[in-house]
Amino acid sequence: MKRFLALTSLIFACAAFAAADNTNFETVSVAGTGHVMLTPDRYTFTVGVQTIATTVDDAVRENNTRVAAVVAALKKAGAQENEIRTSNFSIWPQQDYQQGQTPRITGYQVTNNVTVRRDKVADAGKLLQAAVNAGVNTSTGLQFEVSDPTRGRDEGLRAAFADAKAKATVLATAAGRTLGRALMITEGNLQQPPIPRAMAMRAGVAAGVAQSTEVPVEAGTQELTFTVTATFELR
Repeated sequence: MKRFLALTSLIFACAAFAAADNTNFETVSVAGTGHVMLTPDRYTFTVGVQTIATTVDDAVRENNTRVAAVVAALKKAGAQENEIRTSNFSIWPQQDYQQGQTPRITGYQVTNNVTVRRDKVADAGKLLQAAVNAGVNTSTGLQFEVSDPTRGRDEGLRAAFADAKAKATVLATAAGRTLGRALMITEGNLQQPPIPRAMAMRAGVAAGVAQSTEVPVEAGTQELTFTVTATFELR
């Protein structure tokens, strides 16, 4: 009987505490944003070789030879085997269109693209130049990135919360109230703005760049944006 009474008392005590804790506060909810600038520590670029010949075999054979030379040059310049991958291989018929006539195949274009992803940012220009010198005639650009966004996470979240609290303080003051404790904080998605790409490089441009010792590139900085939504008590 005593155990039953003790248990009943505990249940009522917990219920009373829960009721007290569920007091309806007047609140204000705001969103905050924090920005962190980080230096990229990884880069990616894609280069390729396009060849055109009257037959598929001839176009593929020439392309294979030239791409093999590009891969060998990249490895010689310092790229490791696991940092190089084939990202596209395609064969397209070249057709002659005449009005009122069935298109006539005049040849074939073969494209083989190679993507390099490497953590040594300082080597980007050297590897690009090695690829150009080896015979690439197309490029889809160069990207720099931060390999581990958590490097700036703590700083970014603190800045986002500070921004949210500053906004909430302004709103509370405007309403003739004071800001209380934070009752709820929700983290938003990490936002990374698009990374500028280098201009596409075609055969004519590549021939001119090949005179340089190294393709000039600058990694710059990358901005990471963190967001939080916070609900504060109004007093």
